[in-house]
Amino acid sequence: MATKAPGAAPPDTTDLDRLREAASSCHGCDLYRDATQTVFGEGPRQAEIMVVGEQPGDQEDRAGAPFVGPAGRLLDRAFDEAGFDRRKIYVTNAVKHFKFKRAERGKRRIHKTPSRTEVVACRPWLHAELTAIHPELLIFLGATAAKALLGDDFRITRSRGERIELPEFDVTAVATVHPSAVLRAPDRDEAYQAFVADLVAARGGR
Repeated sequence: MATKAPGAAPPDTTDLDRLREAASSCHGCDLYRDATQTVFGEGPRQAEIMVVGEQPGDQEDRAGAPFVGPAGRLLDRAFDEAGFDRRKIYVTNAVKHFKFKRAERGKRRIHKTPSRTEVVACRPWLHAELTAIHPELLIFLGATAAKALLGDDFRITRSRGERIELPEFDVTAVATVHPSAVLRAPDRDEAYQAFVADLVAARGGR
């Protein structure tokens, strides 16, 4: 039976190693019960750019690292084409545990979108990462990631690619689609080029 989510409680520190260690035992919502492990963010402490996705997928849950599956490989290629140095970007997710349902047949785990309650419960980790990294640019991948900090009224279809100031964190944010949406698109080439164009626009003069 599900219990009321108490929410995450990160330690008061900007040390990423300490935050990652603390997140590994987070029971801030019920997703930890079925996930293999917590998948915390990865990247350089001095990263100027921070990328936020929705949640880890099946491969990320098993590996314990963000964006290592098909969507991550597409993201790496898009970063390269858009002129980013992937090694200088901190990548994370709004939710740190994999939410899924079992396929009716076989052992395949099918992605489920995190609920608002789960996103809110996990948000303190995202706040802690932002405070520790203090990036100049924040890129949201998908509506769930964007709404984690921009609110439920945010719509990718309405504000995709726009630069939004977040005074609380002294950072400029840009939202685009999640790379998994590109992989599911009817015209994948067109969707991919639009995705790269969003990243180029977000990069600006960098």
